[in-house]
Amino acid sequence: MRRADRLFQIIQILRRSSRPVTADEIARELEVSRRTVYRDVADLIAQRVPVQGEAGFGYILDDSFDMPPLMLTADEIEAAVLGAQWVAGRGDPALANAARDLIAKITRVVPERLRPVIAHPAIGTRPPIANVADRIDLARTRQWIREGRKIEIEYLDQHEAPTVRVIWPIILGFLDEARMLAAWCELREDFRHFRADRIVGARFLEERYAIRPGTLRLRWRRDMDKRHGRDDAA
Repeated sequence: MRRADRLFQIIQILRRSSRPVTADEIARELEVSRRTVYRDVADLIAQRVPVQGEAGFGYILDDSFDMPPLMLTADEIEAAVLGAQWVAGRGDPALANAARDLIAKITRVVPERLRPVIAHPAIGTRPPIANVADRIDLARTRQWIREGRKIEIEYLDQHEAPTVRVIWPIILGFLDEARMLAAWCELREDFRHFRADRIVGARFLEERYAIRPGTLRLRWRRDMDKRHGRDDAA
């Protein structure tokens, strides 16, 4: 790895971490010595990159630091395009179009030498198993999730029995065979998962639920950890 690429990668490692990253961790990822990491970090600091910390404690990158957003490596481009291809094949129409637009934008702005990575990728996704017909506006559902608003749904359970529920939407899951909406259900007073193709009607309420969306999502994740018996459940 060229030294310039290594310095850039150190910045990337620090940017993606929410805690101090030790020289040993950086060295393992880059497959270099710890002494090389110390020298590279010192060079970054000399170039006015706001890296804070010290040997033995770990390093963090100041939140105020920014880099040109399109300094992408071939691996990063492939990762972005792979994800966009998956969404284009499985997302709702608005999200699928956004994924195609993303690929087009990346293609236009990356250097010429990297465009073959997009035109002739070394990786790919399989086609979705089924073309699922959703009965709820998923684009609007995503907006309601971000804004923390309630939705009243008419839902058919696995026995085709209809129920009406007011839910607090949390997250949409895009699977091969269906799209799932995780939510807090006021009727059951618990977290539930609803198949989007079984929602036969939806009324998007202006009412917000009582807690912040991020807090609700955290509670849902903890509940999922407990149900699956994960040791790290908090």
